[in-house]
Amino acid sequence: MGIQTSTHSSGACRIITPNDSTDLPLGVCRALYVGVGGTISIVDLSGTTVVFTGVLAGSILPVQTARVNATSTTATALIALY
Repeated sequence: MGIQTSTHSSGACRIITPNDSTDLPLGVCRALYVGVGGTISIVDLSGTTVVFTGVLAGSILPVQTARVNATSTTATALIALY
C-alpha cells in the first residue's frame, strides 16, 4: 500500500466519531484534521489523556493517537489521517 515512513503524507483518511471506550477504526493515526474548531481530548501513545484547547477550524493537529474521547471534545468534523 504505498510508502510507509514517518514523513510521508496520509495514505488513508477516516471520519472520527469521538468515543470514550473505542479506538479509531485503523488504529493509531499520524494526525487529526479539524473541520470545526474547539477542544479535542485524545489518549496518547502512553495511555495518557491529553486535552487540546482552542484548536482552530481547518487545522491539522500533528499527534499520534488511537482514540479521540467524546468527553471534553467539542471540535467536530474530525478526520483521522493515517
